[in-house]
Amino acid sequence: MLTPRADACPPAPVGAAPAGSEARIGQIGGEILARTEDASAVFGSHWWEQQVFSWTLAHPQVRARLFRFVDVLPALASSHDVAGHLRSYLLEDAHELPRALELALRLSSPGSPVGDIAAFAARHNVRQIARRFIAGETVAEATDAIDGLRERGAEAVLDVLGEVVTSDAEADRYTRTYLDLIAALPGVHVALKLSSLDPAFDAVAPEAARAAVGARLRAILRHAADSGAHVTIDMEQHDKKCLTLEIFRAILGEDEFRGRADVGIVLQAYLRDTAEDLEELLDWVQWRGTRILIRLVKGAYWDLETTLAIQRGWPAPVFGQKWESDAAFEQLVRRLLVKRELVRPAIASHNVRSLAATLAAAELYGVAPSGFEIQMLYGMADPLQDALVDRGNAVRVYTPYGPLVPGMAYLIRRLLENTSNESFLRHSFADHSPTAELLASPMAAGRTNPAVPTPRSVDSEDDMAGLSFQNEPNSDFSRIETRAALAGALDCLCGEHLGKDHPARIGHREVWTGDWIESFDPSQKSRLIGRAARSGVVEANEAVAAAHDASRGWRDTPVDERAAIVRRTAGELRRRRFELAAWLVLEVGKGWREADAEVSEAIDFCELYALSAERLQGTARVRLLPGEANVLLQEPRGVAAIIAPWNFPLAILAGMTTAALATGNTVVLKPAEQSPIIAAKFFEALIAAGLPDGVASLLPGMGEDVGARLVEHPYVALIAFTGSREVGLGMLETAAHVGPGQTTIKRVLAEMGGKNAIVVDADADLDEAVRGIVDSAFGYAGQKCSACSRLIVVEAVHDRLLERLVDATRSLRVGPPSDPANQVGPVSGAGAVERIALAVRDAGEPLFRAELARDDGHYVAPMIFDRVDPQSPLAREEIFGPILAVLVAADFDEALTLANDSDYALTGGLYSRDPEHIERARREFRVGNLYVNRGITGALVDRQPFGGSRLSGVGAKAGGPDYLHQFCEARTITENTLRHGFAPEELR
Repeated sequence: MLTPRADACPPAPVGAAPAGSEARIGQIGGEILARTEDASAVFGSHWWEQQVFSWTLAHPQVRARLFRFVDVLPALASSHDVAGHLRSYLLEDAHELPRALELALRLSSPGSPVGDIAAFAARHNVRQIARRFIAGETVAEATDAIDGLRERGAEAVLDVLGEVVTSDAEADRYTRTYLDLIAALPGVHVALKLSSLDPAFDAVAPEAARAAVGARLRAILRHAADSGAHVTIDMEQHDKKCLTLEIFRAILGEDEFRGRADVGIVLQAYLRDTAEDLEELLDWVQWRGTRILIRLVKGAYWDLETTLAIQRGWPAPVFGQKWESDAAFEQLVRRLLVKRELVRPAIASHNVRSLAATLAAAELYGVAPSGFEIQMLYGMADPLQDALVDRGNAVRVYTPYGPLVPGMAYLIRRLLENTSNESFLRHSFADHSPTAELLASPMAAGRTNPAVPTPRSVDSEDDMAGLSFQNEPNSDFSRIETRAALAGALDCLCGEHLGKDHPARIGHREVWTGDWIESFDPSQKSRLIGRAARSGVVEANEAVAAAHDASRGWRDTPVDERAAIVRRTAGELRRRRFELAAWLVLEVGKGWREADAEVSEAIDFCELYALSAERLQGTARVRLLPGEANVLLQEPRGVAAIIAPWNFPLAILAGMTTAALATGNTVVLKPAEQSPIIAAKFFEALIAAGLPDGVASLLPGMGEDVGARLVEHPYVALIAFTGSREVGLGMLETAAHVGPGQTTIKRVLAEMGGKNAIVVDADADLDEAVRGIVDSAFGYAGQKCSACSRLIVVEAVHDRLLERLVDATRSLRVGPPSDPANQVGPVSGAGAVERIALAVRDAGEPLFRAELARDDGHYVAPMIFDRVDPQSPLAREEIFGPILAVLVAADFDEALTLANDSDYALTGGLYSRDPEHIERARREFRVGNLYVNRGITGALVDRQPFGGSRLSGVGAKAGGPDYLHQFCEARTITENTLRHGFAPEELR
């Protein structure tokens, strides 16, 4: 809710106009609408544009497909490609198009004369539409647009398109574009995005972002001062908002810039916390002593913000209904007008109700027309602009400028605004809604419109019954308190808890063997994280015996009691979230976000497997016939050996362990020797959750003794392993032998890594592809089994992609992950450094090798090898490190062939905007987890069940609906209920 200060406005209900204002708002709004009787021209005078808007308004499916076509069009090199994409996107819904266009579309096969004509027409007409919303591609064209606006009595604020930057080189070019624009157009007003001044712009590392942005922004501000230009900072998505405001205040509060009034910032009314942000800005301006401009907009990312909030499990930062945003907008307008001595209000809207409310409030508070601006978008609602100019209001037009190719994202956003169901332009000019309805107060709309339920997905009957699993939300590092919590946990561990000794455990009993596994921080190799009592064969035998003794009692424990313990374990992990994330940062070199996400994943495994065990074992499958009862039970296998990896030492350990425990198996845990301390912390959570003594044991030790003994022990019925292919295949071979005293055939679950490929098609969105490749290949120093190690690029896009990819990789910061500004941390240890060096020794000179500025940790420079032979070891063998092999394909067919040419089949990715190619990849790109138009790491429990085939593993999907079946064996019980010709009544 928006609560104004006492000095803000006359007392009024939140969002409502002051008493008596509604009549004046209606009068002003009516006058404006009367001046725009010919405003149907808002949708353009050209037949093509009229048809586009007509189709999209009437057919949402056509709208989505058409806009996707417009998005990919700039990447298409030939008429053949244009015609092919046009048919792929629109042919399915061609029956909804006008008959003439439907017929033309069906005849426009790629390569045909009609296809060439259709391709030419599509390019020409889309470019014409773009010209309406984008002022020009050159300074001369932008100057003409500005002159045209001035002839109509309006001014301009220029926004440079192509703001997505993936490297420091691109950020420098973006900065230079603004410097050149300011130099060419003295006195110009410009708007810019701070994220375009730093490719790593991220709230998790505010100081680094401030340093990178500050250097470039200061140059722009100095140049603006010399030429009399005005600079406004645009607002972006909510997760960038706080950082944007923080940097704006920091830079403009410096002595050099504190006296500058030629600066401004944007606020978005649809955000629930904008009223609070405004008050903080007003307090800051009071301290600063110099007035600024504040541009108030409704907000352009509502769909994105709500979708991301649902995906992340976070509260939506935006108001759920349009009337709420409209009410907040009017409330904020009044606040800005009241505080005009501190700010120059720039009110941005095409909604006549909002504009009329602004003008009525200005009259009420005695603000002259010159005391504030009305801002609108270039190419939209020209009649409204003219009407306001005629009334004597100051009108400034937000004017995009730059190449049309990167401007396509902007164009689509404008098209979506024009055709949205909630669009004022649609209601007023296309739907011809009544004037009274158009000018009704937002509060009245709120009283008459029912609440809109929060969007969510429903995947099954369980979801509809409210029994569905929900992923644990990751922490929001745009919030200062979240960053402080993890920073505090790191400080606490470093100050009090490093270097301590941790026991092995047989059941709850602590075991001190007198021998140690020492765990060192891979980013500071001399810093001891802790010591764990090293177990051996003797302890392995004792732990298996204890598990065997406890097996029957745990098996017969009701599943709901077992599930409750696993859920309490999740609660312990949740309670210790930041402590555990800090251990992950220090012991295995994970970055802040990845460490936090791993804690979420561990919690998810606990919660999902508790629920899944109840579903699997809570109710037996029963088939009844007269005189016969048949029951199918899922029972535990017995003793499970859990052999976990070091790269996900909490999540995978927790997942394999709780899957076994929830289904009634007893467990012996053998963590990786590189991460025994994190394993000890997880075992503490199990004990705190109430796990009975003997049901689980923890044996830090070496794989060649403890691991080998667990695999061959006759009492071990199941082995769950994640690790290298060599070790996994050895386990499978050993487990296949039935030794003395063994009474069961061992089940082995083995996930053994991959040689994962991302395919980049000729029409890929390179902004998205570069970021996804960099994250997938170099995140966590390439040490995820799902990491991208092969990049398969269609030749047509190779040079453009590699140039940007190299620049983006060069911009990565390598260093200790305890500093969240570092994007690439260390590898696991000295052995890993040596293995990676050996793997690339004969690979030739890389296209790019990052520079390393430190040697205090186990760091490996990110490397890119170009045009690698598909049969070379670099292209075929798994390398656990930041090494990327680039393979080139002549076309998409060859790219798919290369992608499938691997012994592994774990993860894979495709960047493409060709619907037919995407569908082919679904059928033919044979990997366990295929990702389309996103990175290939970061699978979420239950959403993307994880596991591969071929030599990547046995196909068990961790976090999937069938995973727990691997930990059980089925038993059928049949009872003959017929006695001397009689059967129980209920079984007849």
